[in-house]
Amino acid sequence: MNIEAHRIKVSGITVDVVRKAIKNLHLGVYPPYGRVRVAAPLAVSDDAVKLAVISRLGWIKRQKAKFEDQPRQSRREMVTGESHYFLGQRYRLNTKEQNGAGKVVLRNKAAIDLYVRPGTDAERREKILQQWYREQLKALVPPLLDKWQQTLDVQVADWGIKKMKTKWGACNIKVRRIWLNLDLAKKPIQCLEYILVHELVHLLERHHNDRFTAYMDKFIPKWRFLRETLNKGPLGHETWKY
Repeated sequence: MNIEAHRIKVSGITVDVVRKAIKNLHLGVYPPYGRVRVAAPLAVSDDAVKLAVISRLGWIKRQKAKFEDQPRQSRREMVTGESHYFLGQRYRLNTKEQNGAGKVVLRNKAAIDLYVRPGTDAERREKILQQWYREQLKALVPPLLDKWQQTLDVQVADWGIKKMKTKWGACNIKVRRIWLNLDLAKKPIQCLEYILVHELVHLLERHHNDRFTAYMDKFIPKWRFLRETLNKGPLGHETWKY
């Protein structure tokens, strides 16, 4: 359980520090902008954390530079000609006006047709597309969930989909509820499966420790590749910290 979370500055770099009941210190640099995070044992002081960060400063700066070089999509205006993604595939958006409820139609593995009422603004158009993404995930998740609950011999009480700015997924161990980020609909289905398994494994091991990694290696041997695929660009305009 986390008992303390705060930030420190090391050589001009902001570092998120979280103390947990763990044995070893873990340092990571996370997309999309190179957030630096240290998970430290309860007894490790801030001075010790600073020394650990300083010892890896060159590596940290290289990782941050990689994230800064990633391509990023501009904010979507929801007009014809824009590129949008579904299950890792890029599609051309065609916005079409019609009388009636808004809807989305996937056409020829190349285009997303967005039907809206005349005069519908960009915000409303985006909401219609987001609702379509939600419906697709709601259809994709149940068979994957059934498969992996059986494989891992775990059971969730509930699951849901929501827009999250800081995580691809989350698991509330106490109530056994899993949340999946709505934007997973834009990524390859293997990435959705990886995040689902990641959160289910937390029901077997709460922390990101060696035991957790061993479970991931056993059940999703290519999880590191999938993590890299999930986090590489083009990135949306949201600020990710995963």
